[in-house]
Amino acid sequence: MGVVLLAGALLTLAATPPFQALSALPYRVRLNPGQERLLAGPLPVPLHVRAEEEGLRLNGRRLPEGRWWAAGKGSLAVEAPRVGRYRLELRAFGLVPVRRVTVEVVPPLTVAVGGQSIGVIVDPDGVLVVDEAPVLDAAGQRQHPAREAGIRPGDVIVAIDGRPVRTKDEVAEAVRRAGERGDALSLTIRRGRQQLETVVTPVFDRGAGRPLIGLWVRDGATGIGTLTFFDPPSGRFGALGHQIVDGNGRPLRFATGSVVEAFISGIRPGRPGAPGEKIGIFLNEDRRLGTIERNTPLGVFGRLEQVPDGWQVLPVALENEVHPGPARLLTVIRGQRPEAFEVYIERVWPRGQASDKGMVVRVTDGRLLATTGGIVQGMSGSPIVQDGRLAGVVTHVFVNDPTRGYGLFAEWMVRELQEGTAVAALPIPPAPGARGKAALAERR
Repeated sequence: MGVVLLAGALLTLAATPPFQALSALPYRVRLNPGQERLLAGPLPVPLHVRAEEEGLRLNGRRLPEGRWWAAGKGSLAVEAPRVGRYRLELRAFGLVPVRRVTVEVVPPLTVAVGGQSIGVIVDPDGVLVVDEAPVLDAAGQRQHPAREAGIRPGDVIVAIDGRPVRTKDEVAEAVRRAGERGDALSLTIRRGRQQLETVVTPVFDRGAGRPLIGLWVRDGATGIGTLTFFDPPSGRFGALGHQIVDGNGRPLRFATGSVVEAFISGIRPGRPGAPGEKIGIFLNEDRRLGTIERNTPLGVFGRLEQVPDGWQVLPVALENEVHPGPARLLTVIRGQRPEAFEVYIERVWPRGQASDKGMVVRVTDGRLLATTGGIVQGMSGSPIVQDGRLAGVVTHVFVNDPTRGYGLFAEWMVRELQEGTAVAALPIPPAPGARGKAALAERR
């Protein structure tokens, strides 16, 4: 009975306004030097505060290191003059521990915001297995030589008989020669982080009229995406807002990658259950805009060789500055010129660490809804501007509601560019809107 009464008392206490006000205190706050940030509104109980490092100001008062200060019941606003990490300990009545708060003071970020559509071209470090297919032998029987050899979709063929291969034509030629001689092929396969060896014997396919091993392969990938921003002093850029992956959702390793100008010629509108897409063509493929250097869960990053038109320099919002409310989405729906469209940020989840899902965005612009149905493939990487700052980046569309989608906090993407911060791999869908002959698989 005592345990039940105690549990009931704790639940009643948790529902009281004082307890809820204290539980709303953040564990972590980010701000720029000289910027004041509100930790909490008027509090129901008096608090005492201690700073573990010197340099913080609370309610305009400089906190001495290691000493307790009576903050009272009023609002708490913190400020620091220089970059660094500070820790605060808060106690109710000076006795009961309430919260330990980490205050991170980071340099302000400014970038040139894009919104231009780009063509993304990558050449994998090997030949990607897209699918498996039967081979019809001379007796009309279905054979599966590659499947029987243990080869799966998503594998990358990196060498045949010890010789590296980079194109599907090299695979086709090796299969032809071995089939004509009646020899088996020794294949080196990369599967995730594993490297495997297997042997496969080509079978003469009477329909194709040539030896095959029963695979669909491709030696490159292309797609339409959006240039998010670039850093004018260094010429480095960020785009897409997600990782380029293979057919099994694993990060696509590639030898070379580039971005080129893209012209949006039309839109296939989205509808519930069937996301739409931008329809575009690549312009001046031999005259690339830039090279891709890194393929990360927060987007692709590289260096521009040409600066596109139609950009503006904006400060980057800190994660905790982004809030539910109106915003603008910059993207191209026709031609090459980015336009601004009204959206509404419905939810934000400040997490203090990199994530591809930091906010939910809903399209409210009537013209964009009429043209695209909402968020479509090819918008990945489109900047979201709120309160005059680059706040977020479009990453995913809700399949059952194309008017809504996820976005990541722009701060994390910009810091990934500037600092090269390592982040954990995330389950992100393939690059959308594939177009062009390089994206087509060929049967081998």
